[in-house]
Amino acid sequence: MHLYADADALPTPIKEILFRAAQRLRMRLTLVANKTLAVPESEFIDAVRVGQGFDVVDAVIAERVAPGDLVVTQDIPLAAQVIAKDAHALSPRGEVFSKDNIQGRLAMRNLLSELRDGGVVTGGPAPLSRRDIEGFANQFNQLVSRLRNA
Repeated sequence: MHLYADADALPTPIKEILFRAAQRLRMRLTLVANKTLAVPESEFIDAVRVGQGFDVVDAVIAERVAPGDLVVTQDIPLAAQVIAKDAHALSPRGEVFSKDNIQGRLAMRNLLSELRDGGVVTGGPAPLSRRDIEGFANQFNQLVSRLRNA
């Protein structure tokens, strides 16, 4: 299993959890972003910088991901592409995206996008809380454990 992170807007505490997990589990972690990222010196961790542009990071991850891989992303369309390739997706808040819930999440995302385009203020997500970080860590550990033992 290879771990990918959509790292453009990935909060630092989530990156740190991923760095520690990659080292502890000896699992490959690739962070993909359209800016330079600082990553720890490790044989298991690397960063890929891609060009600027709409969904360039998503396209690179979607191209590289293979069945059984895990992608950390808050981008729902990317999560849908990952799931379509029989890989797994997890949000930085610990939500596991699956074949059972991704269509509903896409529909809600599209509805909110249409509302925003029409001038309705829908607000964004709340800032990441300590509880969110702990929730991510717990879901991540459970998911990785389940996938590695499958």
